[in-house]
Amino acid sequence: MGTKIGIFGSGTVAKTLGEGFLKYGYEVKLGTRDTSKLAEWSAKTGIPAGSFPETAAFGEILVLAVKGFAAEKVLEAAGKANLSGKVILDATNPIKEAPPVNGVLQYFTDLNHSLMETLQAGYPDASFVKAFNSVGSALMVDPDLNGIKPSMFICGNDQAAKKTVTGILDTFGWETEDLGKAEAARAIEPLAILWCIPGFLQNDWVHAFKVLRR
Repeated sequence: MGTKIGIFGSGTVAKTLGEGFLKYGYEVKLGTRDTSKLAEWSAKTGIPAGSFPETAAFGEILVLAVKGFAAEKVLEAAGKANLSGKVILDATNPIKEAPPVNGVLQYFTDLNHSLMETLQAGYPDASFVKAFNSVGSALMVDPDLNGIKPSMFICGNDQAAKKTVTGILDTFGWETEDLGKAEAARAIEPLAILWCIPGFLQNDWVHAFKVLRR
């Protein structure tokens, strides 16, 4: 059997990543407050749903794919003991519950502190790695961009955890750009603002970032 992946969330990102992990041989469970929301999807995909604590206990690797303002409450519900020692792939963004201004999202953080730093400080026995926050769900797994492999920016304090996430990104068809420790999330999280502007202004949601070098 494959590595067990527990995904917190029941929205499009959680489902997309869940199906991607299943495709590549992982065992997957989605965690949600209300499993009935996922009943039809679970029946279709064969991916079970459970509570946040059940999903946290199940997963050898965890994925946080919830709205940013709910992230702390979800982790609290999952239980600190269930998170201890685990890699947590953090796909969240600190988006305010407010409309964008001329296509620009509003955040509840500032540029001197990121949501991921807050989460890492609250759960020091887990290893958070920021990833999948700066692209839409349509390109998260096997991105098709005319043969060009896009760049995924990651960061985190634990090198082994980042190696684990890099392996996942390799499998899913991404080139990894490791930007260092958790503080780099201050730069990575706002990339979602930049990524979303063409979407809000021109309905262009199928694009990704790419680092070019000589």
